[in-house]
Amino acid sequence: MKVIYHRETDSLVITLREAPIRESDEVRPGEIADFGDDGGVVRFKFEVLRAPRVVEDAEQVQFATTG
Repeated sequence: MKVIYHRETDSLVITLREAPIRESDEVRPGEIADFGDDGGVVRFKFEVLRAPRVVEDAEQVQFATTG
């Protein structure tokens, strides 16, 4: 999984895994889901525009797992 904050576009992108993208859908204004070759969510990228207004600190990420 990869999380990138793009200052120049003011966006936060979360990529779950690398794979070719077949199509993209805007699920809500400013939020885009990318789908893989089989039409399922084999690769999912989530983009939040105006990230600093939505995320408390766009340049700091915490990662947690459960047991």
